[in-house]
Amino acid sequence: MSLQILTTKLYIPTTRSETVSRPHLIKYLNQGLSKRLTLVCAPAGFGKTTIISEWLNQCEHPTAWLSLDEHDNNPTRFLMYLIATLQTIKPDIGSDLLKTLQSPQPPPLDTLLIPLINAVTTVSENFILVLDDYHVLDAQEIDATLAFFLENLPPQMHLVITTREDPQLPLARLRARGYLNELRAKDLRFTADESSVFLKQTLNLSLSPDHISILEKRTEGWIAGLQLVSLSMQGRDDIDLFLQTFAGDHRYIFDYLVEEVLQHQPSHIQDFLLQTSILERLTPALCTAVTNQANAENLLDTLEHANLFVIHLDDERQWYRYHHLFADVLYTRLIKEQSEQIPMLHHRASEWYEENGFELDAFQHATAGHHIERAINIIQEANVPLYFRGFAYPILEWLKSLSDEILNTSPTLWVMYAWSLMINYQNVQVESKLVAAELAMRQSEVDAHLRGEIAAIRAMLAANHYETETIIEQSHLALELLDANSLYLRAVTLRSLAIAYQYQGKRDLAEETYRDAIEASEESDNLFINILATTGLGIIQLSNNQLRQAEKTFKHVLELVGKPPTPIACAAYLRLGRIYYEWNDLDKAQNYAQIGVDLAKQIDTIDTAVAGEIFLVRLKMAQDNLFNGDELLSIIEQTIQEHKFEQQIPALIDAKIRLYLQRGDISEASRLAFLHELPLSQARVYLAQNKPQDALDILTYQLNEELDWIDAHLSAMILQALAYEMANQIDDALHILKDVLRRTNIDGFIRLFVDEGESMQQLLHGLHHQGFIPDYTQKLLDAFDTPVETMQLPANQALIEPLSDRELEILQLVADGLSNREISELLYLALSTVKGHNRNIYGKLGVSRRTEAVALARELNLLQH
Repeated sequence: MSLQILTTKLYIPTTRSETVSRPHLIKYLNQGLSKRLTLVCAPAGFGKTTIISEWLNQCEHPTAWLSLDEHDNNPTRFLMYLIATLQTIKPDIGSDLLKTLQSPQPPPLDTLLIPLINAVTTVSENFILVLDDYHVLDAQEIDATLAFFLENLPPQMHLVITTREDPQLPLARLRARGYLNELRAKDLRFTADESSVFLKQTLNLSLSPDHISILEKRTEGWIAGLQLVSLSMQGRDDIDLFLQTFAGDHRYIFDYLVEEVLQHQPSHIQDFLLQTSILERLTPALCTAVTNQANAENLLDTLEHANLFVIHLDDERQWYRYHHLFADVLYTRLIKEQSEQIPMLHHRASEWYEENGFELDAFQHATAGHHIERAINIIQEANVPLYFRGFAYPILEWLKSLSDEILNTSPTLWVMYAWSLMINYQNVQVESKLVAAELAMRQSEVDAHLRGEIAAIRAMLAANHYETETIIEQSHLALELLDANSLYLRAVTLRSLAIAYQYQGKRDLAEETYRDAIEASEESDNLFINILATTGLGIIQLSNNQLRQAEKTFKHVLELVGKPPTPIACAAYLRLGRIYYEWNDLDKAQNYAQIGVDLAKQIDTIDTAVAGEIFLVRLKMAQDNLFNGDELLSIIEQTIQEHKFEQQIPALIDAKIRLYLQRGDISEASRLAFLHELPLSQARVYLAQNKPQDALDILTYQLNEELDWIDAHLSAMILQALAYEMANQIDDALHILKDVLRRTNIDGFIRLFVDEGESMQQLLHGLHHQGFIPDYTQKLLDAFDTPVETMQLPANQALIEPLSDRELEILQLVADGLSNREISELLYLALSTVKGHNRNIYGKLGVSRRTEAVALARELNLLQH
């Protein structure tokens, strides 16, 4: 399902053995290797490609070559071919990047540049990269990409650009820094001596010195002009007269001379030349398919040997191309003389490319020939539509070029338009295309499947805005209408439906539906939905407090996405940040969360970046007790308002309340908690106000009536334990905290406890001394900033269950060295009663011997001396 690389674009054009030697230019190019960029800029026909090819044949350095064409104007395709070109130097360069670019929603180029540059630095030897015919590109994003590349070019790489016009690169800055080596038209023009050698040696044309001098002056050393003149002069007796008949600028001369050359060719060769001018590259089988001339291989060989501007691209002489200027003239004449043939020629080319597995080229010839139905069939022919396989950009550009009148002839075109927009993150325009599709349906018979696609798209759009009822309605409609074997789109729809169940809190149903979506996506090789559905499954697991399983799931997402990460991985990175935060690995949490936010910011229609920024504020609060996050939270709040991300308001307010409580601003925290009706935040405020019973009233109601989500339930239980402790109901606090610890031990929760501060630390300390899950409670105690030993704990308050006055009295006598019998006689108690008190004391202290009891009592300041 990936792009099939046309390897002929990566071939270094071969030079003819009789090419004019130009040692001064070769020397100049060699000297330029110490700089970053060699720019060869001149009009067509000045031998730019030839001199670079000749130089590379003599050069010792490995070379990667990319012949550019107008289709490479697509930034994604450009970077794909650039990576494929670099892989001719080192096969594994950018393999992960190539996989990323072939995903349904490839990321912006600027996110991939640093990883690509880092990959290039792994090449062990110096090498040259040539971008031939850069002038065919007209994309600011590509220019910016190349400028950044040059700014950070690894020292072992030298870049060569051949072009007819100066590229939109910072050439002045490159010159000023000594990074630029240049060859211009004045450098490439043949001298009189070189013109003489070219005419005699390369073209086998015997001319007098006077004739050569006239030609050199008329053409001004323009190599293509010399070549055409020689072709036009073949077989002429009136050379003097002929040399006086042409004058003017280069393009005029070229057009004139091509006409001169063509009319001397047999008609079948003229037809062959004109009809194959629609092709970027030529191979005999393709030329035969387009022209219906069976001897294409012989014709190409004949044209090359006749110096008729045919360049072979490989040593096997299977692939050729015309000189670009020659091809332009041929195509112009084709339009003039055989315009009615052009759609048929493109149709034949499209068929050949499709049969040979070049789907994108097949699509582009279909669109060039205005074969709408054929283009639609190519896009949809496979089980997975072409726009889901990394080709959404050229499809979208084609659809934009069509008039509404054409689009209205086929509702399918409008639906394709909607899909292509969504894949290119242009969601705002999608609904209008769906409406247009429905209007077009009124004029034609449409099968149920297309209506199912529209419903599937609407379900995806609704998922971005948390419109639960719409998601469910449109998803069920789509699943009803879509073809049963359309697993790719069914996977898309199942994922949307799972999101709706998740929003509704129906986690079991959401998990089941996510797994169905994953299964359908794997069967249909739908990596895009596989990633999204697996992410959704991980979110459910995280919400169910299955931290270890969620970590495994999210890391599987990152494996599916590959490197470097793309925006589709943003949620997985953010959730991994939350997991490592809970495990108190704050550095990892920061790293994962920041990557997630940076990725999410590339998609301006979802609120994931906002959620991540709120989490980063919480993380900063955990790292720095003096952190003042008001300004950051205000910026986040403004973003929420501007983009109407109301779903993130509770998380924002919770972060604000925690920040106010951390700095002691209880009144403002209380105002927000009750204004926004956040029960758990209200309970936290009541605890800060030393009102445990009010907190318990809220928490008891929430636990009994409303909280059916495990993560929220767990947080409420933690607060409930703190409230019981504050109300001096230690047994209740102990019971609840033990229940929480049993639930969190396996997955290793830490920050759930640590974020509640000193009171929780005291409770955990007492439980640890009782021997309750000692390894876990010790790990929790180690995570607090202040060790228990340095805390100012009131006597007897560090225990989960305080000692009674009688027990304190007996403990003091034990410390004074009295035996049980002596204590019973002194206090007038039965010996069995004293022993019973001792058992209670040992149990509350979590010890088993008198000496341990006395030592711990002294540590806790329970004794008078």
